[in-house]
Amino acid sequence: MIRLHRLGGESHEFDLNPDLVLTVESTPDTVVTLTTGSKLVVAESPDSVTAAVREWRVGILERALKRNHRAEAPLHAADYLTEN
Repeated sequence: MIRLHRLGGESHEFDLNPDLVLTVESTPDTVVTLTTGSKLVVAESPDSVTAAVREWRVGILERALKRNHRAEAPLHAADYLTEN
């Protein structure tokens, strides 16, 4: 999840699933359009939203690659005994 702030009377903080982000536009306020068709006006700049989504995706890939790397490593007898 990425943390954003709604623009409006009070700037409310919320978490957004980056997989739902379809587009990010500056009109001049930043408008995030979701795959559901909903639009959110946020305080962050378009570059900031894009960077947060990119950083989130990199983190997901890094964790997946580390997990895959461990799964592919050959087990030794000592490793087996400590895992079970």
